[in-house]
Amino acid sequence: MAIDPNFAESRERSSVGDWLDIDADYDVWGEVDQPERLGIHGTHVAVDFDICDGSGPCLENCPVDVFGWADTPGHPTSDRKAAPVNESQCIDCMLCVDICPVDAIDVDGSRG
Repeated sequence: MAIDPNFAESRERSSVGDWLDIDADYDVWGEVDQPERLGIHGTHVAVDFDICDGSGPCLENCPVDVFGWADTPGHPTSDRKAAPVNESQCIDCMLCVDICPVDAIDVDGSRG
């Protein structure tokens, strides 16, 4: 299952809480009930933490370093996720969307 391209309309918004030990200032969409449910992180560059498998091609290949690792111990998919910690730096190249092996990333409604 791919990221919901309509997440901004279908989910409630909150902000990154203290439970996520990263330096980030972005919105989180949907219910968070850690460690099992973590929601969609980011708005312009959105990563569905419940789908992300933590393999990291987005983090390794992003030309402007949008992503950083977020520890998510106990999550059923992986113990780390690629968080869009610098989403304002995104240049809309769409590389992350194209190379994500589990379709967990959406850049400004690219899947809608």
